[in-house]
Amino acid sequence: MSSPTPAAEPLPSDPAGTRPAPPAVPDDPAAGRVPGDPGPAPSLAADAPLAEAPVTVPAERRRPRASVVVLAVLLAVAVVAGGFGFFWVVTQLQEARTLIGDQQQQITDQQRRLDEQQEMIDRKDQFGSAMNDLYATIEPLVGLPYAMIVPWYRVEDLADRAWIHRRNPSALDQDVMDVQRLTSEISSRSDGVSAQAESNASGTAWEATLDDLGRGWVSTVFEGATPCGATALACVSGAQPFTVHVRADSQTDPTMTDWIRTGAAYHEYAHVLQFTNPQPTDDALASFGGDAETMADCYALTFLDGWSLDHEVAIDAYSYYEVTVGYGYTCDAGQRQVIRDWVGRLGVTRQVVGG
Repeated sequence: MSSPTPAAEPLPSDPAGTRPAPPAVPDDPAAGRVPGDPGPAPSLAADAPLAEAPVTVPAERRRPRASVVVLAVLLAVAVVAGGFGFFWVVTQLQEARTLIGDQQQQITDQQRRLDEQQEMIDRKDQFGSAMNDLYATIEPLVGLPYAMIVPWYRVEDLADRAWIHRRNPSALDQDVMDVQRLTSEISSRSDGVSAQAESNASGTAWEATLDDLGRGWVSTVFEGATPCGATALACVSGAQPFTVHVRADSQTDPTMTDWIRTGAAYHEYAHVLQFTNPQPTDDALASFGGDAETMADCYALTFLDGWSLDHEVAIDAYSYYEVTVGYGYTCDAGQRQVIRDWVGRLGVTRQVVGG
């Protein structure tokens, strides 16, 4: 009796206890495939070990980790956003400070410019006031026959300098002082003129004539020897054009009379006019060959009625001195007209400068 063969135990995965037979492998793997079909994937051998399947985490267990990640990301984003926000705020504050600083600097610059403009206005007002004082000092002199007492070229120069210095306060200050100095110079020449014109300290025909002709501007000085030479009765110098120097002994000279002294005073006053009116004098001198002495004689002959260069001075009832005064030439009618025209051009006139 033979022993029974034990039946094979079914595999745990086969509850029916039976195991289906593996599918038959076709003889030609390529048989039955259409073009483009890659064919079945290679299968494992029956006795090949099974690979361990990966372990997957159930979905309900992954949710907390995702929340944490999301929260972390949100926090990171919030931190970054906060950082950017802080940086933006700081930048805005810095820009605001810069803007405020710029505005304050602009205000400071504007105020400085306003102060400078006000300073310039003040200086210009001071200069204008000084010029008004100068013109007020000149006005009473208009018409006097001495052009040089008002040096208009200096007034013009001061006006030009003020225009050049219109944006320079310190330079304008100097210009104001220069105008005031010129005003003082002109004013000082006028001091005492009226008193001198009304007095005749020497009681002589010389001084009386010169005070009358000079309107108080011409002084008469008697000296032992004149600076013009031993033979001259009197003289005037360009350095002191308003002073007539007279030989003291002319008062006691027996060949002199008050009429001769008067005519000689006219001659010397012509020199005063020549020195104080240089341009018109230069023009007139051409008619006298450039001789200022002949021109001065012609002035006396033209404006002192009855005057002559030749005189007879009585010594007694039977004798007299023949006295010749001047430089020996009696001017003609044409030259006397030149003298009249010359005198008509002399003196201080109103002028506008700086225009």
